[in-house]
Amino acid sequence: MSAIRFVEIKAAESTEALNTEWVIIENAGKTAFSTRGCGMTVGKRGSNKKSLLGVIDPGFVLEPGTKMRMLTGSPGADKHGAAPSEDDGVKNYFLFLPKAYVGSPGTVLTLVLRGLNVSKAEYDPAAPNGVKA
Repeated sequence: MSAIRFVEIKAAESTEALNTEWVIIENAGKTAFSTRGCGMTVGKRGSNKKSLLGVIDPGFVLEPGTKMRMLTGSPGADKHGAAPSEDDGVKNYFLFLPKAYVGSPGTVLTLVLRGLNVSKAEYDPAAPNGVKA
């Protein structure tokens, strides 16, 4: 099991409000992890077909015991809505994606680095924090 894990998946409130859609990843390991060059794929449970959403560049370093909220939208785009407050201690990182990707239950998100899976999670809106157990 990877030390990097998805702890929250939240779908967008509307197709325009991209900053209301995010995933939170956590470093549960003992060493820092750099996301530079990592990509995120999206697919459906039971399907081998996946789409690469993009590469995280320049990325960020996730220190042990810390979390990062990766928002779908852009910080300067008013139509994407306001980003959540960082008062909970989780910093925001914007992915600058053109559209929402979480979508429906059964959506599988995978953080990959050089073709290898780093972490994988399935969206389930009924589960705590949207992550299927």
